[in-house]
Amino acid sequence: MLGSRTGPRDRHSSDHPTQEAPVTSLDAPVDQQALAVGGRIRALRRARGLTLVQLAGEARLSHPFLSQLERGLTRPSMVSLEKIARALGSSQVELLAPVDGRRSDDQPGVVFVSADDGSTGSYGQASARLLTHGDRPFHPMEMTGYNRDPGEFFRHAEDEFVHVLAGRLQVDLRPEGTRLLETGDSLYYVGGTPHRWNAVDDGGYRLFVVKQRPEPV
Repeated sequence: MLGSRTGPRDRHSSDHPTQEAPVTSLDAPVDQQALAVGGRIRALRRARGLTLVQLAGEARLSHPFLSQLERGLTRPSMVSLEKIARALGSSQVELLAPVDGRRSDDQPGVVFVSADDGSTGSYGQASARLLTHGDRPFHPMEMTGYNRDPGEFFRHAEDEFVHVLAGRLQVDLRPEGTRLLETGDSLYYVGGTPHRWNAVDDGGYRLFVVKQRPEPV
């Protein structure tokens, strides 16, 4: 869930792009994590068919900052990373997941992720844990959230599957209407479907979510 597709989105934004602090020195040691995040943003931007200028407009960030970010010359704040993730139909946890440098056709055939393993981070208003490693055709995630406000509508190009492990979830699928999902219920929707959700009770929700990987170009 919680990612926006390329094109118009239901969101509030300021009239001017956010300016991030520029890189102070190009002679600084190479930041491998910054390179990995920048490379993932660049690959996803290209998969969406966006130019740097278009992504800057979608994310309400400056074009020079995004250029530095994609080259691994700077790191974004969490606020800026969330803007970029939403503009790309992704999430902070997906953009920050570690990579091992192997090609998609050179991934191990079997991956085990223990209960205390997996990359964790924000996914919209929820917290998420990735349930696999590496470059995979789909992203299985465990999500936990307590938001009673559904927030803005989101769209992304990939299909998505949602299964409620605990709690109750209200899902707004404009224009398909609103559905109440209880523990054990599941929902599947195709890419491009506007959606937002919120917890029905104060105890929140826990979900198993599977999202397709963006197709590279």
